[in-house]
Amino acid sequence: MNLLNMDAENRVVLNVGGIRHETYKATLKKIPATRLSRLTEALANYDPVLNEYFFDRHPGVFAQVLNYYRTGKLHYPTDVCGPLFEEELEFWGLDANQVEPCCWMTYTQHRDTQETLAVLDRLDLDTEKPTDEEVARKFGFEEDYLKGTVSWWQHLKPQMWSLFDEPYSSNAAKIIGVISVFFICVSIISFCLKTHPDMRVPVIRNYSVTTANQTQSWALDKVQTNAHIAFFYIECVCNAWFTLEILVRFISSPNKCEFVKSSVNIIDYIATMSFYIDLILQKYASHVENADILEFFSIIRIMRLFKLTRHSSGLKILIQTFRASAKELTLLVFFLVLGIVIFASLVYYAERIQTNPHNDFNSIPLGLWWALVTMTTVGYGDMAPKTYVGMFVGALCALAGVLTIALPVPVIVSNFAMYYSHTQARAKLPKKRRRVINVEPTRPPLRNYITSINFQNSKPTNEVSIKQTTTALQL
Repeated sequence: MNLLNMDAENRVVLNVGGIRHETYKATLKKIPATRLSRLTEALANYDPVLNEYFFDRHPGVFAQVLNYYRTGKLHYPTDVCGPLFEEELEFWGLDANQVEPCCWMTYTQHRDTQETLAVLDRLDLDTEKPTDEEVARKFGFEEDYLKGTVSWWQHLKPQMWSLFDEPYSSNAAKIIGVISVFFICVSIISFCLKTHPDMRVPVIRNYSVTTANQTQSWALDKVQTNAHIAFFYIECVCNAWFTLEILVRFISSPNKCEFVKSSVNIIDYIATMSFYIDLILQKYASHVENADILEFFSIIRIMRLFKLTRHSSGLKILIQTFRASAKELTLLVFFLVLGIVIFASLVYYAERIQTNPHNDFNSIPLGLWWALVTMTTVGYGDMAPKTYVGMFVGALCALAGVLTIALPVPVIVSNFAMYYSHTQARAKLPKKRRRVINVEPTRPPLRNYITSINFQNSKPTNEVSIKQTTTALQL
């Protein structure tokens, strides 16, 4: 009997989320400086009636926590979300880095998901209309909003910003977005069509010549061709809209520094400035020799296509995919360069081993072009090895190119699928959720528990003993 009593005294009962667990006190002492290693009957969650400790925590996670005390190995339950598991471990005073290697990959998946969601938050893909308080905080007049002293400009500024920069915020913003996309497309089409020969007007020069009979005669000569004047007016109208759009967005932007440093905005105002610079050069530098070379800088207007990212979440996700896959793309370029140099050198010397009067590889730099075209599986056919050794090198180059390009592609595809799936999931989430209010649990006074214990143990038979016990407890 004494041994049984000693064994019962060394055991402790833990009620976690309604599920009772029983273990030895020595087991809980195995991991010091944790919540379970410091259990005493003076704690508020100790129930003297049931002789147990109650914790309103997740019972499934606690099963793994208690197993960690018993075996020294912490495993991750697959039916629990990662952040919940971390919160439970923090409550019990355990280190999350002690998770076993077999469960580490599964456990850390939620961290990758949280990073992905943080990236999507920065991309601003949500179409939910913010509250007035959030708008005031974004534009820096939260104090005026709380005081009720918002000026007319503070009212107008967010409306202008959402109208020109957030195409899905309202029907009017959608109309502005359609107009912006229309002018972008017209500008790009005009830029391309004005180089077509049928869309250009020849410049005729009239000059006099001396004939064989020593007489003067007139002749006509086509000096150059210029784009039709209609394209000039189209460019004027488009750039007038782009200028207005930039000015309105800059004036109404909540943060001028971030607006100026944005890559899409940099492309926008450089492309617009190139139009005005082109007008100045045509007026003051058209007589300069080789002045047509200056038109090369107008190619920056093609970059306006990146403005479409403001109107398409898919383009934002695609650009973010390339950013997230920068390491894989760098690795791809490195192996391509390595293979190009190796196979260009091999094919150069392979073509010189045998007699080859039609050798296309007169130098290694020419072989670099052939190796690049071969490894990328393009194969223009302008250069080809003629010897058997050279053909063998070419076959190895083609196989190496296929493998080099194919290996990083699945990583890039998986990144795009991950971002796209999370975007679709966020779009289907309910916009308004029920708020959970944290309420501290209440507990009856300790003297009520002690009174009930005395009633059960001593079982007084008269009212005098009951009154004496209660009075003593109150004192």
